[in-house]
Amino acid sequence: MKGSSESNSRGLNNTSGVSEFCTDGSKSLSHIDYVRSLLGSHKEDNLVGLDDDSIVRALECEDVSLRQWLDNPDRSVDAFECFHVFRQIVEIVNAAHSQGIVVHNVRPSCFVMSSFNHVSFIESASCSDSGSDEDATTKSREIGSSRKDEFLSERRSKQLEEVEKQPFPMKQILAMEMSWYTSPEEDNGSPSNCASDVYRLGVLLFELFCPVSSREEKSRTMSSLRHRVLPPQILLNRPKEASFCLWLLHPEPSYRPSMSELLQSEFINEPRENLEEREAAMELRDRIEEQELLLEFLFLIQQRKQEAADKLRDTISLLSSDIDQVVKRQLVLQQKGSDVRSFLASRKRIRQGVETAAAKEENDDNIIDEEESKLDDTLESTLLESSRLMRNLKKLESVYFAMRYRQIKAAAAAEKPLARYYSALSSNGRSSEKSSMSSPTQLPKDPINDSRQGGWIDPFLEGLCKYLSFSKLRVKADLKQGDLLNSSNLVCAIGFDRDGEFFATAGVNKKIKIFECESIIKDGRDIHYPVVELASRSKLSGICWNSYIKSQVASSNFEGVVQVWDVARSQLVTEMKEHEKRVWSIDYSSADPTLLASGSDDGSVKLWSINQGVSIGTIKTKANICCVQFPSESGRSLTFGSADHKVYYYDLRSPKLPLCTMIGHNKTVSYVRFLDSSTLVSSSTDNTLKLWDLSMSISGVNETPLHSFMGHTNVKNFVGLSVSEGYIATGSETNEVFVYHKAFPMPVLSYKFKTIDPVSDLEVDDASQFISSVCWRGQSSTLVAANSTGNIKILEMV
Repeated sequence: MKGSSESNSRGLNNTSGVSEFCTDGSKSLSHIDYVRSLLGSHKEDNLVGLDDDSIVRALECEDVSLRQWLDNPDRSVDAFECFHVFRQIVEIVNAAHSQGIVVHNVRPSCFVMSSFNHVSFIESASCSDSGSDEDATTKSREIGSSRKDEFLSERRSKQLEEVEKQPFPMKQILAMEMSWYTSPEEDNGSPSNCASDVYRLGVLLFELFCPVSSREEKSRTMSSLRHRVLPPQILLNRPKEASFCLWLLHPEPSYRPSMSELLQSEFINEPRENLEEREAAMELRDRIEEQELLLEFLFLIQQRKQEAADKLRDTISLLSSDIDQVVKRQLVLQQKGSDVRSFLASRKRIRQGVETAAAKEENDDNIIDEEESKLDDTLESTLLESSRLMRNLKKLESVYFAMRYRQIKAAAAAEKPLARYYSALSSNGRSSEKSSMSSPTQLPKDPINDSRQGGWIDPFLEGLCKYLSFSKLRVKADLKQGDLLNSSNLVCAIGFDRDGEFFATAGVNKKIKIFECESIIKDGRDIHYPVVELASRSKLSGICWNSYIKSQVASSNFEGVVQVWDVARSQLVTEMKEHEKRVWSIDYSSADPTLLASGSDDGSVKLWSINQGVSIGTIKTKANICCVQFPSESGRSLTFGSADHKVYYYDLRSPKLPLCTMIGHNKTVSYVRFLDSSTLVSSSTDNTLKLWDLSMSISGVNETPLHSFMGHTNVKNFVGLSVSEGYIATGSETNEVFVYHKAFPMPVLSYKFKTIDPVSDLEVDDASQFISSVCWRGQSSTLVAANSTGNIKILEMV
């Protein structure tokens, strides 16, 4: 054999390569020709004019070893796919045989698959490292330059990394693969020949059509294959493939088909769909799926946009309806205005004479028209120039729509019983004509009729007007006390008497101080002194005036004691000591001035009779009680806030279970205040105030507040809460006073306490200071606020 030791040829006995088998003993293939022949005729055109580096680059694609592909546990047998792979390998082997070359490495580890299952022959790492027993000591031949060695080394490491993820360890499989693909004659010591390659093709065909899931099963199946014993499933399910496989695996080489017979066999030439047609069909299917995906995406967007358009259409329809209602009201008011002017003009004519009155009437009309025109211009200017309105336009809009949708929902719910009534009449056969005429199904599409539709206008307009009525909080007076520098001046509570004449302060300095409000406002003194000062044994947490007995005030302290004082006499009236821990809050009943309630850290709410000096009832809970309040019109109910984040509303005639539980806060509820008999506001250290409608509870639970007021900061301290005429005042840990209105969730006004350094007399920023208490002066626009240093200011909305 010529050139068996040269790098461009392979020895006859080197089973890791390809034997050159020539009848004249002189035939040799260059490396380029050899690779061309193995890659097949469909690759040949691409290799014309390429050097060795180009061939290596051509193999640097993201291919996968055929061994890895066969051993993939998720592989399912696709007959066409398997035949396509087998046909390509047959063509590669036939190309070698046609040139008199025996391919020893017809094994899966020596082939790689690229896109669309194109198969290429390559002497992979697994092939190079494994040879027959005859040439185990023979060194594998290099394929070209050192660059190819580096490429093959990288390819080897990548294959090993990928194969580690497979259920079959690579080294063991490669070792067994050598024995699986060794023909019987080679086992008997005969040299490998073309019939041996045909045997190996039979083993490969079996592996393609008979996948196994475990290494042990693979080993048993392949051992049986040496004896031409096939698994029952391939015999039953794929008889043609099994029969052809047994032909190729015949133990006698002479009984195996040659490559020409194999290519001319019925199995190989059986009509099957063309590869190009299959690829085209797959590509077409992918394109159809992509178009379907795009279509689905567009339909989804269209649906969402259509829903948005429908919602916008409904919104515009609702706005148009509301505009019509407001215009109608405006026309009615203008008509009433004309009637009033006509009535006044008639009285003037009676009093002054017809001619004089007529002239005066015309003059008055002109003046009124001018005033109305000026008023319209002023209103328009106010709306346009109001930065507060424009700044909060989106929030006002959300409140408006929330109010309207609540009204529509309530009206629709009210109409359901009416619909059932008409349905019952119709089913009984009575008044069928009347029922058909007056049934709600005959009403217009809008569920709200004209008489109900304008019900939203008054409350919303009232809230809007009150929201825009004031522009700022102005300091009317600054209460200056002689002990202002005392570190224990934190004011915990402020309360006005029934007439708004006096207000009391109580705090950690253990003193109740009574001030006359008007004298502080009018007198510009450097230091203000209380008209009455009452001393307590403990720090004070709460204070409340009796709404009936003007001089009576109650207090609560940190020791759990409730005290009743007579301010006029400056003495203690009664003291009640039944709470086990600190009492946070107390409140007198406006309906029953002898009834007092208190809430404590011991988890109890106690009802006191000030005449008896003892508790007359107790509501026991599992959490600390931070605040209590009676509604102004009744002494039969009570609400309180708890450290369990909830607000409870009780009917005192049945105190075992709450009538309503309001759930919505995330932290301790520190204050509760009634706005009216069915509406209350709660404050929490979760930075919010929440507005509740008691009539909206379902099965005794209300989880949907009307509004959540946000803008102030409150995460740690009790900052005060007070209500007046729909306005809600609260403090903030930013040392600011915030005022809200019940109609809108954003602040109406705010005022920041200035911190003055007593030494430099300059304004400084002290983050530790916070507003600790606020209180409205009755039903007025004036309120008193105090901060954690005892600084007290009388503020007024202007």
